[in-house]
Amino acid sequence: MVSQPGPDTPAKAFVYDDSMPSSTSRTAVRRKSTVTAPASKQRILKRGQGIVDEVYELIRGDIMALRIKPDTRISIDSLVRQLGVSQTPIREALSRLEATGLVTKQHFVGYCTAPQLNRRQLDELYEMRLLLEPYAARCAAEQMSDAQLQKVVALAGHMEPGASRHSYDRFADQDSEFHDLIASGSGNHLVREALARLHTHLHIFRLRFHSEVTKEACNEHAKLIAALSRRKAAEAEAAMRAHIDKSYQRLKSFARDV
Repeated sequence: MVSQPGPDTPAKAFVYDDSMPSSTSRTAVRRKSTVTAPASKQRILKRGQGIVDEVYELIRGDIMALRIKPDTRISIDSLVRQLGVSQTPIREALSRLEATGLVTKQHFVGYCTAPQLNRRQLDELYEMRLLLEPYAARCAAEQMSDAQLQKVVALAGHMEPGASRHSYDRFADQDSEFHDLIASGSGNHLVREALARLHTHLHIFRLRFHSEVTKEACNEHAKLIAALSRRKAAEAEAAMRAHIDKSYQRLKSFARDV
């Protein structure tokens, strides 16, 4: 299996951790290497929104852009120095990221970025998507209101493929919203909630960074929107199934073997 030609999983290292209990604080513990954002200077928060929300978006952006590598310990003290805030909003933001699956909390280690999906996890994720999303698209074609459809069309019009990491991250957020709007239009709340809990787009867009991903997705979205606009249930189902299958083909070689 070919792994992503981006950042490698960091090597394990022996480090001392003053936060460990006294009986173990002087013991070298095998632990994940510690990485936060690459810049060493303080990063200035805009503080135009809730401080926790802003910290959440900054850390999430660093994780999605792989500035904080997968399977890496996150140093809260380093973030305090870089962001100029107390530990409280940082811990709240990390707790929210834990709920999305981008961050895990480990005993005696603290918060770590989640590993990238392995091949088995990717396969299971796409199996679930194929069970739910084509059905949701079929239902949406039949039940989605004109106002809901216009939201989908408008959002798709703002989804521009780009070569920069920032535009790629923005596309990931928009793609997540695009699929959620269709799930919502299906009228099946359980299907929508099940898909939301997968946090699909937060994970798959960490696997591969390439403008080809966004360009092809936009073309596939256009075919799906055309079927929804014509209220053709079978066509919408087929278009969604084809989109998910092609997405899987674009990513499968970048998921690591178990």
